[in-house]
Amino acid sequence: MVREKIRVSTRTLQWKCVESRTDSKCLYYGRFILSPLMKGQADTIGIAMRRALLGEIEGTCITRAKFEKIPHEYSTIGGIQESVHEILMNLKEIVLRSNLYGTCEASICVRGPRCVTARDIILPPYVEIVDNTQHIANLTEPIDLCIGLQLERNRGYRIKAPNNFQDGSYPIDALFMPIRNVNHSIHSYGNGNDKQEILFLEIWTNGSLTPKEALYEASRNLIDLFIPFLHAEEENLHLEDNQDKVSLPLFTFHNRLTELKKNKKKIALKSIFIDQLEFPPRIYNCLKNSNIHTLLDLFNNSQEDLIIRTEDVKQILDALDKHFTIDLEKQKK
Repeated sequence: MVREKIRVSTRTLQWKCVESRTDSKCLYYGRFILSPLMKGQADTIGIAMRRALLGEIEGTCITRAKFEKIPHEYSTIGGIQESVHEILMNLKEIVLRSNLYGTCEASICVRGPRCVTARDIILPPYVEIVDNTQHIANLTEPIDLCIGLQLERNRGYRIKAPNNFQDGSYPIDALFMPIRNVNHSIHSYGNGNDKQEILFLEIWTNGSLTPKEALYEASRNLIDLFIPFLHAEEENLHLEDNQDKVSLPLFTFHNRLTELKKNKKKIALKSIFIDQLEFPPRIYNCLKNSNIHTLLDLFNNSQEDLIIRTEDVKQILDALDKHFTIDLEKQKK
């Protein structure tokens, strides 16, 4: 959930819309600010929001049109001013607003002479047209025009594949993105350590949603993407069985260390990093999270600092045995 006020440390971040206008039925504009931010934060948020707005928000558009008895896309139809290709391009420009999931069907069935517009499209109840006046074709004679349409909700864009024609059904390049453009700029104020920033976001949409709705949707999508990282530490340190928790027997390590020093007096434990011991990711992450980077760190930690599973203890000891054995063999040679 996106809140207008978020408590961060001792500062309160606030966002507000400073300008909003409708340039046309298919072009909305909004300008927002977020402040106060510390130095560098405005650029981080601005870049992330711009990418989320342009790439993560879903939209609905016409992705396929089916004509009867039309041999190819560049055919002309008697009594219609536009070619099939021109009609497809006009259908591509129609902006839809919906809560559609996946795909659905729509249709056009009219009789000329007349001008065919988006108002003539027969739609499911959960889909609506932003601008009903958008032109589709001009019928100059008393003929019937019937077109079957496929609607789809998705994100990004899709270029039609060549030769992807099925029984008079023609694919249409799909531009699902409801965001026309996004700009972000930064205003800095203050001096030295007290320097702060204000983030300005400008958003243009195609009318299928308002800039404020787009900002909310992009923020929610970004939060969803980062949620797994909030649980990353829990995932790495999670102990599957509470009864399987044991303290790492450091006396064993110290015994190994004493034995190692007898055989190799000049070993530098601080130069042996845990990366070299080929631990499984779970153990490696557990040690790293405990600020253990070398063998010296491992030997110097208290038992309370290393709470891991029984099988992990065995893997650590096996890795130490393997490393020390190889190292001693190299020294003998």
